[in-house]
Amino acid sequence: MSLQGRTAVVTGAGSGIGRAIALSLARRGAHLALADVNTAGLAETAAQVAGVRVSQHRLDVADRDAVAAFPNAVLDDHPGVDIVVNNAGVALGGTFEQVSEADFEWLFGVNFWGVVRMTRAFLPLLRASDDAHLVNLSSLYGLISPAGQTAYSASKFAVRGFSNALRAELKGTRIAVTVVHPGGVATKIARNARLAQGTSDAEAEAGRTRAEKLLRMPPERAGEIIVAAMERGAPRVVVGGDAKILALLERIAPIGHAGLLARITRGR
Repeated sequence: MSLQGRTAVVTGAGSGIGRAIALSLARRGAHLALADVNTAGLAETAAQVAGVRVSQHRLDVADRDAVAAFPNAVLDDHPGVDIVVNNAGVALGGTFEQVSEADFEWLFGVNFWGVVRMTRAFLPLLRASDDAHLVNLSSLYGLISPAGQTAYSASKFAVRGFSNALRAELKGTRIAVTVVHPGGVATKIARNARLAQGTSDAEAEAGRTRAEKLLRMPPERAGEIIVAAMERGAPRVVVGGDAKILALLERIAPIGHAGLLARITRGR
């Protein structure tokens, strides 16, 4: 896919991987409709873009009505849409028994239903394009399922399954579908994660510190990998050496990899 002159919608564009994807697209000449709940972050992203058309939109992807109205808002600033990147996501720490049903639903509202509703809202515009692309961000935890990540992993497996089935349904159309599985990318997702009720401040800080040690790849590198995969039309992209190793381990030992991973981690 040639990105020059295309229009891309990117959610979660106010920071992290979303910002990196947006900037990588802009460097290739793609116009941008940037969406996030963080308007200050959106402005920072837009300020780093030059030479292409940029619009900024405050959007909560968990808001059904806001997502349904979003395509018209984008069309107020752009002639059409060729690319949709469903990147917005949140994290939630705690075991299944610790996490409330309300928090579980909150996470799914963003991570899964946000992807589904954005896809439904923008499919008509993507069908109107002569060369369109839908990119859905899953996670390494859409490939493996560590303890303490029941909600997050479930949502990212759901994104993976949705994307794979949708790709099969859209076969023969002009819409490509890519599902992305990033590993440890140095974003603020761990720092901003919601924690289970009853988690002490000390426990919260210790958990964030442990998680952040695993987040090593610069977001800029991840953004370049993802956008390059879009250009190739890759149906799936696993981002980072850690994600590739663990994805292979899961294929070799679909059940036993969890115990092996725990032993390796304790050894380190």
